Amino acid sequence: MPISRSDIWAVIPVKETPSAKQRLSVGVPVHLRQELTLAMLEDVLAAVSRTRGLAGIAVVTVDTQASRLAQRYGARILTGNARGGHTAAIAAAAGELAGEGVGGIMQLPGDIPLATADEFSLVLSGHREAPSFTIVPSHDELGSNTVVVSPPCAVPLTFGDNSFFPHLQAARAAGIEPTIIRLQGIGRDIDSPADLEVFAAMGSSTRTQGFLDVNRFRDWKCHPISRNHTTSARRT
Repeated sequence: MPISRSDIWAVIPVKETPSAKQRLSVGVPVHLRQELTLAMLEDVLAAVSRTRGLAGIAVVTVDTQASRLAQRYGARILTGNARGGHTAAIAAAAGELAGEGVGGIMQLPGDIPLATADEFSLVLSGHREAPSFTIVPSHDELGSNTVVVSPPCAVPLTFGDNSFFPHLQAARAAGIEPTIIRLQGIGRDIDSPADLEVFAAMGSSTRTQGFLDVNRFRDWKCHPISRNHTTSARRT
């Protein structure tokens, strides 16, 4: 029986926030890093919670503050392999949800604050009947910023440097021709000080932008960002 596209859960892995976003250590004062992580996560949760066509939201974490925030948006908390990194957390969630009969997962990170509900709905509407694989690359086409897989374990997902093209190869190896959708908001993740500079220059109406404004981002000692920090490091 074909799997309905409405039987898809969003899955968001979140590291323990006190130690999150180490890659931003050059650009973000240490006492603000946790709050910045939570502001980005809330932007993502707000967008996902308004997305048409999702069956549910799961956040993979053992972090207390992230859990409380996620539950405010109706998310279910999963803890399997939450400390194992992005790849391990997604694999554990996919296995658990597949075991419950869930039709598919839409994995996404918590650092894409410009993503919108309309963008996520567009991704879901472009996702074909199972078995299927849909991917939104990062703006530089190195990372995999949103991946929809039906059934949840149909294609093994492996995150890290340059994961976009390996994911296309993995889908094809599983006999599935991937659907590629490029979107500005989802594609703009914040993995480096340079990413944060670009984001701040956009002047968005996000919680993340509000956090930067209130905390006087322009006065932080990361400006200007040197050429050594202009390449986005990808999550693992």
